[in-house]
Amino acid sequence: MNTNEQPGAAVGGVLDRALAGISPSHEEAYALALTGGSGLSALFTTASQLRDRGWGDTVTYSRKVFIPLTNLCRDKCRYCTFAVSPSSPAARMLTPHEVLTIARAGAAAGCKEALFSLGEKPEEVYERSRTELRALGYSTTTEYLVAMCRLVFEETGLMPHANCGVLDPRELESLRPWNVSMGLMLENVSERLLGAGLAHAGSPGKAPALRLKTIEDAGRLGIPFTTGILIGIGETLQERIDSLFAIRDLQERSGNVQEVIVQNFRAKDDTPMRGDDEPSALEMARTIAIARLVLGASMSIQAPPNLSPDAYGFYLLAGINDWGGISPVTADHINPEAPWPKIEELREISADAGFTLRERLAIYPSYQRSAATLRPPFAARVAALADGTGYVRLDLQGIEGIIPPPRSRPASRPVRREGPAPLVLDDRYHDRSQNDIADISTQAGATGLANTQEARS
Repeated sequence: MNTNEQPGAAVGGVLDRALAGISPSHEEAYALALTGGSGLSALFTTASQLRDRGWGDTVTYSRKVFIPLTNLCRDKCRYCTFAVSPSSPAARMLTPHEVLTIARAGAAAGCKEALFSLGEKPEEVYERSRTELRALGYSTTTEYLVAMCRLVFEETGLMPHANCGVLDPRELESLRPWNVSMGLMLENVSERLLGAGLAHAGSPGKAPALRLKTIEDAGRLGIPFTTGILIGIGETLQERIDSLFAIRDLQERSGNVQEVIVQNFRAKDDTPMRGDDEPSALEMARTIAIARLVLGASMSIQAPPNLSPDAYGFYLLAGINDWGGISPVTADHINPEAPWPKIEELREISADAGFTLRERLAIYPSYQRSAATLRPPFAARVAALADGTGYVRLDLQGIEGIIPPPRSRPASRPVRREGPAPLVLDDRYHDRSQNDIADISTQAGATGLANTQEARS
């Protein structure tokens, strides 16, 4: 492809057709990935206009708690700092008590989502994982995850959203009753990245066909799914764009992709890719804008604000409508060096760009309207928490007045955190009593939990 021959008028035609509802072709999207000057400005404007058609002036986030069930993993991704070897002092599989401690802290802080992130099928390669699972009474990590999702929902009312790697239909079916939604990043559709010395070397679970099949199988079961791409891991521009088209085609087949994340690679000092270049904010914004054109006005497109702490407001100008999950009490254990922004900071930056920040649930409004995607026991809980828009009721956003804010705030957020993060960051939310949780559940609509008990009986 000779991109130098792509005239500005042709790019303008692509953008005009996008506004008319015609998605760009692969070749046109490749050209957009290299356009500059006035063409780039027009790309951002078009992406923003499409976003406004689908989402108006609302930008959303999910108030979540992060539960890292185990950090052992059969994959060996060369950029990952979350997974460790079984001999590492940091290796762990959380006990049910630890899981509940984190979940109760989240409930006390007004969270609605319990994000379970964990290594993929570690028992396939590590005796330590097999031994720990046997001691807990399970034979696979997926079986244990099912039990912990159920425990968290029944004890705290937090709605689980599990990210646990590739799964077969039987595993998906076992997780479906206790997850309001699930997630699996495609990352990239290129099998080339599985090669020796590249990002996904030694990672069988990163085979693109397996990941796409997991999401498609979940669609047959009515499981709303989050997926996305990870940029800057050695992919070509064409491979990056091809990954967006793969997600679009998947959505046309399965219909269960409720949001797409565009995530930037961040180099970690303890990984083989520690010296690799990170994508710039402009590269992120360009990719977000192309994602909006490829995926359309109605798709929710998200960019994690903690991975671009000095630039994430810029992404609103490129077409995002969601900030993803933000936790007031737990770290981003996948990127422990990158603290979450404060929710008030998100609100102010969103307002500066002309947007109203709303808290959403882990299941998007359009998927709340169908009995095929919102089933018991979550239907009653969602009804108790959401208003007519499908977002969290305004009187239930956060828990202001139940737990006082700290007396002082640090002047600025740290950009990097050294070493692994603790399971609960804020002692105000640690080991909250059952009475505290009950009080919060009452404020958030106790009927949801009560109806859950009825649905199970």
